[in-house]
Order: sequence, then C-alpha cells, then structure tokens
Amino acid sequence: MTTQNLLNLNAIDPSWHACIKAGLKKMDPSYLADLTQSTEWLPGSEKIFNAFSIPITQVNYVLFGESPYPRAISANGYAFWDAAVGELWSPSGLSKPVNRATSLRNILKMLLVAEGLLKPGQTSQPDITKINKQSLIQTNNEFFSQLLKKGFLLLNATPVLRPDEVRKDALAWQPFIKHVIDFLIDHRPHIQFILLGNVAKTIDKFLINHPVKSLHAEHPYNISFIHNSAVIAFFSPLHLLQKKIAINPQTS
Repeated sequence: MTTQNLLNLNAIDPSWHACIKAGLKKMDPSYLADLTQSTEWLPGSEKIFNAFSIPITQVNYVLFGESPYPRAISANGYAFWDAAVGELWSPSGLSKPVNRATSLRNILKMLLVAEGLLKPGQTSQPDITKINKQSLIQTNNEFFSQLLKKGFLLLNATPVLRPDEVRKDALAWQPFIKHVIDFLIDHRPHIQFILLGNVAKTIDKFLINHPVKSLHAEHPYNISFIHNSAVIAFFSPLHLLQKKIAINPQTS
C-alpha cells in the first residue's frame, strides 16, 4: 500500500483534496510508510477520511473526538459515530446497543433534555419510555446524518487507532490536524469548535492565535455531560433529534 492508497479520494469531497494532500505532506514520511505497510489499524484505509465527505462550504462546527472506536464494526472514520448501532429507541427507552454505548447514550439523553422532553435529573429508562417518539429520528444513521446536514465536521484528533501505538499515532497526526484547522479557519472563519474531554488539551494550542469560538466540556462518557448547561444551551437550537430540522442560517 502506498500513501496514495491511504488517501481514499472517493470518500472525500473534492473541496478537501488539496488540504488533505498538503496535510499529509506535513507528516513524517517514515511514519506514513510504516502505516501503509500494515492493515492492523482502525478505521482502515477505506474509511480513514470519511469525515471529509461534507463539503468545506457547509462546515459550521467541528466536533472533535479522540480516536476511532477500538472495534472494526464500530469505527467508520467519523468521530463519535458508532457504526454498529442501529435503532435508537426500544419499548423500554433507549435501545440495548445505545445503552451499552456510554457516550452515545449520554449524548442522546442530553439532547432529550435540550429538547425539553426530559427534565434534568429525570433521564432514566422509564423516563425515556414515556416520551412520544413519533416525531423523533429513529436510527443512529439518521442522527449522524442530521449532524452532517447541520454542518458538523466529525473529526478525531488522532484519525488512526493502533492499540500499541496510541501516543506515537497521536503525535504523528498533529501536523496534519493543525493544517486542517488552519485551512478551515481561513475558509470558514465563523466556525465553532466543540472540544470534549482530554481532546481539548491537544487542540487548544492550534486555536490560541485564532479568534474563533470554542465550546469546552467534559467527555460524554461522564454522566455530568447530560446536565452541562453550556452544552445544553449550544445544542438546544439545533433540534438534532427532530425528523424535520430547520434550515441553519449559517449554512452557505
């Protein structure tokens, strides 16, 4: 496999081609050479740049995750998107796959609070069971499609996961991530960054010299995320759980 094979152009909107190629050139070529000689990493060469499927002219927010899911069935190149999860709801509240996916579970509970469908402190399965979900999206694919339609670029700070090379991979991709951030701010100066958990420590240093908005919060793995007032205030106007979403005036 060559570096060109690592770059799956079919998954990338053409508006990103120059940026991605230039970003790769800023990385250590020996690291990329080692990576292209192996298939033992996630999400794999066909999915690594899936997040860049959204045209750059539609990006309004950048939601950073840490790294791909450690399961091939789940990792799809988009931050926080667990590809193994299908239905969101069940007769007993959230579906079993959602209930097992801690971060997704807490994100959905937070959004239900943001919609006014749940009260803070009352987000249990029985509470969710009482909600009329006919007007809500039903699947995980629909939910993440909503995020994309709203202009969310779902990036992982480290696009590659190799269990024995976590620190090495994180450091190797920093020049690429910095280039993407600079490119984005040049082309979409109004964008807002959402930095959750420890990812803020790796991304903040790339934003310090730019006058951009950023939202910092705990990782959704933490139950306190459900009740974070700043997070709720940010997501409430977006109505991400509704089947019909309003047109975002920022989208161009």
